[in-house]
Amino acid sequence: MIYELSQETRYAYTAAVPYSSHVARLLPVDRKGQTVRRATLSITPAPAERRETIDFFGNRICHFALDRPHDQLIVRLGAEVEVAPAEPYLAALTPPAEEVQALAAASGDPGADSPVHGLFPSPSVPLDPAITRYAALSFPARRPVLEGAIELMTRIKGDFAYVLGATDADTSPSDAFVAKKGVCQDFAHVMIAGLRGLALPARYVSGYLRTEPPPGQPRLEGADATHAWVEVWCGGETGWVGLDPTNGIVAGEDHLVLAIGRDYSDVSPLDGVIVASGAHSLTVAVDVIPLIGASGNRPLRVVE
Repeated sequence: MIYELSQETRYAYTAAVPYSSHVARLLPVDRKGQTVRRATLSITPAPAERRETIDFFGNRICHFALDRPHDQLIVRLGAEVEVAPAEPYLAALTPPAEEVQALAAASGDPGADSPVHGLFPSPSVPLDPAITRYAALSFPARRPVLEGAIELMTRIKGDFAYVLGATDADTSPSDAFVAKKGVCQDFAHVMIAGLRGLALPARYVSGYLRTEPPPGQPRLEGADATHAWVEVWCGGETGWVGLDPTNGIVAGEDHLVLAIGRDYSDVSPLDGVIVASGAHSLTVAVDVIPLIGASGNRPLRVVE
């Protein structure tokens, strides 16, 4: 499936900001099963400085600074991304969780895709004994790791309520777990905390969902904004598998990956520092529209 992706992030300031410096993680990159055909980032006002880098996890980073007074900042992403159908995973054939624990602990691979980076507490995901006990219920002895992870995902979907505004970007997994409500970031952080508490590697994925579902299918939670889900490492042969606890589904063709990290702090779409005295407001608009097209022709929008 080929998608036309757009996002507009708009900050409005009550007082003019004379200087600001920002880091944007809004440009998708090629990944397994995903090809970026086009991706551009426009910034208004035009920045005085702008440069791009690639971080440790392979995410594309845009650094920019504004040195003139401004009362708003608008960052627009426009992209065309092709996503391949998800590989069929036979959960029952993945290694037992105990074997995955041993393999991850013994790994000497320091690379970005190594399971070791998903084993330990991270800035936004400390371990919590209560969450570990909750996750352990899905992993009786010798259970295939992906079977257990899918059951954990399904339980989180059933036990937690998706409530916009119930939490914020700084809400801890422990607080979200007690409240049993939140948004996709909270669902993902709780699941990651539970898996890591069992010494099973898990990492955080930010991205997007198809805005409108295929005919006859329900609309997914989180389709109007940036979304978040989890990848669990299932051993060397299967590798990382995406699971979406907000919707209780395996990540597939409707999921577009933006950035990968240990938790939200590694993949926050837009960070920065502003020199200002007033308050600000933030609005974000996202559209992920499926496209079709014949070979050699630019895809046309699907009308549903």
